[in-house]
Amino acid sequence: MKINNLTKEEVFRNLVTSENGLSEEEAKKRLSEFGPNEIKEAKKTSLSIRFFRQFTHFLAVLLWIGAGLAILSEYLHPGEGMLTLGLAIIGVIFINAVFTFIQEYRAEKSIEKLRLLLPFHVKAIREGKEKEIPAREVVPGDLIILSEGDKIPADSRLIRVTYLMVNNAPLTGESEPVPLQHEPCPGELIESKNIAFAGTTVVSGSGKAVVFAAGMRTEFGRIAHLTSAVETGLSPLQKEIVKATRIIAFLAAIMGVVFFFIGQIIGRSFWENFIFAVGIIVANVPEGLLPTVTLSLAMGSQRMAKKKALIKTLTSVETLGSVTVICTDKTGTLTQNKMEVKDIWTPDNKQSTVGILMKNAYLCNNAKFIEGQYKGDPTETALLKYARGNIGDVRAGRISEIPFDSERKRMTTVNMVDDKKFAFTKGALESVLPLCKYVLINDGKMPVDEELKGKIINAYHSLMDKGLRVLSFACSELQTPNSKLEEDMVFLGLIGLEDPPRPEVPEAIKKCHEAGIRIIMITGDGSRTAVAIAREIGLVKGNSTVIEGHDFIKMSDMELRKELAGKEIIFARMTPKHKMRVVSILKEEGERVAVTGDGVNDAPALKMADIGIAMGIAGTDVAKEAADMLLLDDNFATIVNAIEEGRAVYENIRKFISYIFSSNIPEIVPYLAYVLLKIPLPLTIMQILAVDLGTDMIPALALGAEKPTAGLMQQPPRDPKERLLNFKLLSRAYLFLGPIEAAAGLFGFFYVLNSGDWKWGEMLPTNNILYMQATTACLTAIIITQIGNVFACRSFRESVFSIGFFSNKLIFAGIAFEIALQLFIVYHPWGNEIFATSPIAAQIWLVLIPFALVLFAAEEARKLIVRGKK
Repeated sequence: MKINNLTKEEVFRNLVTSENGLSEEEAKKRLSEFGPNEIKEAKKTSLSIRFFRQFTHFLAVLLWIGAGLAILSEYLHPGEGMLTLGLAIIGVIFINAVFTFIQEYRAEKSIEKLRLLLPFHVKAIREGKEKEIPAREVVPGDLIILSEGDKIPADSRLIRVTYLMVNNAPLTGESEPVPLQHEPCPGELIESKNIAFAGTTVVSGSGKAVVFAAGMRTEFGRIAHLTSAVETGLSPLQKEIVKATRIIAFLAAIMGVVFFFIGQIIGRSFWENFIFAVGIIVANVPEGLLPTVTLSLAMGSQRMAKKKALIKTLTSVETLGSVTVICTDKTGTLTQNKMEVKDIWTPDNKQSTVGILMKNAYLCNNAKFIEGQYKGDPTETALLKYARGNIGDVRAGRISEIPFDSERKRMTTVNMVDDKKFAFTKGALESVLPLCKYVLINDGKMPVDEELKGKIINAYHSLMDKGLRVLSFACSELQTPNSKLEEDMVFLGLIGLEDPPRPEVPEAIKKCHEAGIRIIMITGDGSRTAVAIAREIGLVKGNSTVIEGHDFIKMSDMELRKELAGKEIIFARMTPKHKMRVVSILKEEGERVAVTGDGVNDAPALKMADIGIAMGIAGTDVAKEAADMLLLDDNFATIVNAIEEGRAVYENIRKFISYIFSSNIPEIVPYLAYVLLKIPLPLTIMQILAVDLGTDMIPALALGAEKPTAGLMQQPPRDPKERLLNFKLLSRAYLFLGPIEAAAGLFGFFYVLNSGDWKWGEMLPTNNILYMQATTACLTAIIITQIGNVFACRSFRESVFSIGFFSNKLIFAGIAFEIALQLFIVYHPWGNEIFATSPIAAQIWLVLIPFALVLFAAEEARKLIVRGKK
């Protein structure tokens, strides 16, 4: 018999469980029998295929062609050393493939580690006690508790519901919420109204259910594969780098061909021109750029995780850096979400009225006091704690409940108190007061008139002006079965709760203002409470614009656009669905929007925003899934730290691009000199590769780990249209830093040649000791100036001394690696053999060191001029 046809008792019997749930021992037994509650991921591309792909992308194909031509030329014209060149280029392809593969693998692993920080927990009853267990440990027979915002962990048969509505879109594609019930339901399982399916979400209400299928045995497991919580993919930035790399490679190929024909015209031999053309291509192609960027983004996301901001996609790291507007909730994000009752008000100030008000606060409440701890929503927990402190525990059975939702802005429960049936309601004043026909005064019911209404509203405003969150309370006795809920109620009073601002928020808001980022508060609280808190944290200073939900609905898009152009704006008494309209209009106005949210209804706005930010503690599973970033501490200051880190990641990528591109000029200039000045080739292709794929790599990665510079959050947000490789960056690398390095390289080359009585125009054989020492000096000069350059590239505006000369320890590790590798190339027989070098005197190193100091000093002078202009 199908489980949807069974009664509650039959369900318990069939699944060998009870109202007390499973025992821990039985749960462990079933976990080992049925396995973890997980959907197996689609089979990933094997490591071998992913490694093979590193040999077939655009740059690799370009280098394969070069290697093929070199080997062919050796076959057609032996003795020119072209075989060595061909094998060297193949070596480059392999080194690049291994490096890229390792970087991508490391980036992927770092993202998988972040994924472990995304736990998905379920409330279950085991051994008669409510517990939180990881979703993967849910087993058939588990009794689970469902509430608004929960993601359902496994296929479950409902045994109790209270206005339960679910969204079956992940399973059926239907986005309309579906009401569920707990009675036996004949028909097909998929259409049953008493089944909650894995992967679907609770939109409203609550319920209890017994799990009957988990993992791959669920409907979801049969038809779909869950996407990973953290997804990888080429971000716009990475795509731009791929595009830029292809353009550079294409230009290098054209340059190689052009200079090949120039060489032919001026009378160079075919093979000399061919070596030159291949050299130009190899010197220009930034082989290690894309993997370095990928790893830098992954490192950035890990640094953010340490600061309590969990980034779900690499794309989000760079997007954060260009955010211009943050739309933030108040409760729990700007405030501590530590609610405490600070003030109560009743129309007559009598203790008897206060007692009934406390009883209402106790009974119209879903918080619980379990094992010495209060559990539940912070507002309800504060009310329960205060009520228990005043009147102790109240014994009253709950018959039914109309749960709170953001549209109604109230909650009602029906309870039996002393054999009488009562309805207790709490919520926003504008929602509760219209339901009230009477006010409780001096133990009697007084009809609500304009004077009493004015008195209540004034008291309400007075509490809100103190920055308190104010709830109103009412009740009614249901004397007949036909008595209607939420009609002819008796108004009892008001309770003001304080949720103090987080101490670090004022500084974070100041930082945002300095960084050119606007903050818009969107809250469900009243306008007076919102303004009081906003002033306290420095969000508003002048006459701010405050728009309440009922006015917002009436506004046209044109009017809303006009209001959103203002500097200080607060939205009060808003529902989550209104957020989406605000985000939509801000995006149409060209803003890059970050939005915070924690509820089910926040999901559309989180998805629409450029960066959706969900609360890691208070957030529902639905909100977490829709978001791009999770705040592991629900703190607004963490958003600002993440934006700063996002800006730093983008800035660091530009730093190491500047560093890598600077060495292209001293690699190209020797080839130009070789063709145009009729001198021996100052730098061999193998030596170029030693720089590009050897000495440059670790320092470049170290630049990717630079901390945010002091002035980073004093700059306006980056324009998303701004190109990564702009004229300013390329001119700094190619026209300023690069020529200094090229001058150092040629100086070293000619210094050694002249010390060996070389005469201009004399061509030396490639195995000549003097020639090999001269090329070694040229290579050493590039390495030495790159050491000066790595310090120069640590910032674009600030002096290295102001950011801390020794603040990035990885830089020194990179330099140590660079020097060690160069010593191996210059002085070890294997290095001499591979790179056609020959040992040089220590004096030559000393002669070349001033060039590094000149480069560093020139860049410091440029930064000083730039700072002076601003």
